[in-house]
Amino acid sequence: MKRPLLFKFITIGLLMLTLMIPISMINGLIDERKASQQQVIEDIARSSSCSQKMVGPVLVVPYTKKIKEWKVDSDTKLRYQVDSLFNGQLYFLPSAFAVDGKLKTERRARGIYEARLYHADNNISGHFEVPVNYGVVVNLPDYEFGVPYISMGIKDIRGIENGLKIQVNNDLVDMQPGSKLKILGEGVHVQVKRPDLSQKSILHFKLNLVLQGTEALGIVPIGRDSQVDLASDWPHPSFIGDYLPAKREIDATGFTASWRTSYFSSNLEESFNQCVITENCDAFNNRYFGVSLIDPVDQYVKSDRAIKYALLFITLTFAGFFLFEVLKRLAVHPVQYGLVGLALAFFYLLLISLSEHIAFGIAYLLSSCACILLIGFYVSYVLHSMIRGAIFSGLLASLYGLLYGLLRAEDYALLMGSLLLFGLLGVVMVLTRKLDWYTISRIEKSA
Repeated sequence: MKRPLLFKFITIGLLMLTLMIPISMINGLIDERKASQQQVIEDIARSSSCSQKMVGPVLVVPYTKKIKEWKVDSDTKLRYQVDSLFNGQLYFLPSAFAVDGKLKTERRARGIYEARLYHADNNISGHFEVPVNYGVVVNLPDYEFGVPYISMGIKDIRGIENGLKIQVNNDLVDMQPGSKLKILGEGVHVQVKRPDLSQKSILHFKLNLVLQGTEALGIVPIGRDSQVDLASDWPHPSFIGDYLPAKREIDATGFTASWRTSYFSSNLEESFNQCVITENCDAFNNRYFGVSLIDPVDQYVKSDRAIKYALLFITLTFAGFFLFEVLKRLAVHPVQYGLVGLALAFFYLLLISLSEHIAFGIAYLLSSCACILLIGFYVSYVLHSMIRGAIFSGLLASLYGLLYGLLRAEDYALLMGSLLLFGLLGVVMVLTRKLDWYTISRIEKSA
């Protein structure tokens, strides 16, 4: 039987498009499993604590001010004075703010899915510089100051794991739930002694905050001069926020990172005042830094990246199959192309199912070996030669190896992919350089 090459090309193209149906179904399965994993992470976070963000401490001074206003009587046209009271607050950010945090990670599993938690042991210290009469110089007798308090924002107070005590100068006092400041959200607060308003005062503070969270920890550099040092046993940090650490060291045992910001680099006091006055706190809330504890071997991310190369993989395999057919004067039925393509598609299903239970690298090795052996065994009979089947299996194994290299080399994936395609095009041109395509209008079927 003789078949026109044009008909063969069209048939192979239609087969490739048809194979995109199971590929898209597997891709949808990956998205579904990834969504299930994310749902488990969110469920564990809801039952324990979410990603954390610390803001503060801030010194708050409530006050009541007498306001005198002159009005004119509409009948007598006489002026008279009306007194009213205005309740407000004064805010003082720390002149110095320091955090020394140590993060210990923990995995919690629900079924086959895991969530990553951390326990951050934070030693927070610094001081406030309180000016004379809290900085009020105009109409001082009209002010009546209340009891000052220190407020601190914590994104999810469920993560507080210790009884919070703060040392303010020589006093050690218990902190209370609630930040009492809307702009800080959830948190804690504590009342402090009134300083001597006749002179400038310095309030030194120190506290230990053990905080549980998931995935990420953020810190707002609230001080005019802020120093934050974080260390963890997690070796895959992703530094987040507006500022990268000035120093960082990452190895297989974990990481250390240090940030240093000043009043001039952060402009945080102006953002804070704008937040208080206008309640537009976007600028203030976005001025933070921290770390996200990412998982670089997420099987769903890697499987999703692998399946993006599915069409290219099938094309290259069919091209090799077709070259054997043309160069060796064989006739391969479209059904045989289709079975090989289905085996290639099943590789991705095996990969995602195995990687949920074992390491991704081992899952990739087992899945690729299974497909190579199955396709090699089948092709040996289709091409009427065990040697041809072995050669085809070797080429297929090389493709799987190159694909794994693309998955690992995130930054160089485009370069490696381009070189791969160029190299394969060169191989095809070399193998077919003496082939007269005009005379091969039909492929003879070998007995």
